[in-house]
Amino acid sequence: MNHDRYSFHDLHPAAESFLEEVIAGLSRPRKELSPKYFYDARGCELFDAICELPEYYPTRTEMAMMQAHAAEMARHLGPGSVLIEYGSGNSRKTHALIAALGPIAYVPVDIAGGQLKTSAARLAAAFPGLGVVAVCADYSRLLKLPEIDNISARRRVIYFPGSTIGNFTVSEALEFLGYARALAGAGGAMLIGVDLKKDHALLNAAYNDARGVTAEFNLNLLCRINRELGADFDLAGFRHHAFYDAAVGRIEMHLQSLREQQVAIGGQAFRFSDGETIHTENSYKYSTDEFRQLARQAGFDASHCWVDPQQLFSVHYLAVPR
Repeated sequence: MNHDRYSFHDLHPAAESFLEEVIAGLSRPRKELSPKYFYDARGCELFDAICELPEYYPTRTEMAMMQAHAAEMARHLGPGSVLIEYGSGNSRKTHALIAALGPIAYVPVDIAGGQLKTSAARLAAAFPGLGVVAVCADYSRLLKLPEIDNISARRRVIYFPGSTIGNFTVSEALEFLGYARALAGAGGAMLIGVDLKKDHALLNAAYNDARGVTAEFNLNLLCRINRELGADFDLAGFRHHAFYDAAVGRIEMHLQSLREQQVAIGGQAFRFSDGETIHTENSYKYSTDEFRQLARQAGFDASHCWVDPQQLFSVHYLAVPR
């Protein structure tokens, strides 16, 4: 790998930020934890395993879509771009897009620093002429990337694969899309994966797999809090609980207390009643028209989208007006 073409920048939130967010979330009347903290090293391994499960359709569906339509997507995005990827993960889908698009630089942004280093270095090796600027940061907030200000590109393109936009409430998604539009700038673009509304049984199975990998992924968040923040969660005292709420169009993931118990974190005690839950993740599902409307509210021109033959998943091309 040409080290002059690869750099890594660590803007990861400090440990005290993690502690503050956990305490704030568990102090709410309905306890909650942010899904962005799922992704320690073990969490990344478990999520990669989830993506291979027979019940979990999004990853293989989107991967097939990228392989089938990457060239067409690249024509919409155009040459001479810098490709900024939010939540790059293992970057498998990105390989197809980079091969078709040929960007002048690739900027993966992810909160999971270890996996980010590995996947970014792998892509830098696979595309020797590509400048790779990896940034470990929380992309869910307003993001400024001075590391790329000196990259002379025709346009900035933000790539947000997977269905992570669904982790935000609708109002949060609108705010997030506004942040992305600001980073892309006038004339920029966004390519984003969005999970579609579908049969409820298919959705519930995807988040309650028979092997229990999703349950382990959810419970691993408590392992991380114990390890990094010195908490004393008893994992045997909680169970994974996920369900589709058709009224709001989302999967909800929870960790449910199996008894009355108390947990200590950061010098504070948190009581749990029998059956009380910690809300750990939402996964909103949209129709293509619902998402287009949301993107337009955020200031994008929602001009094109691709949908797989089974109508499970969509990828939207969004343009920022000049």
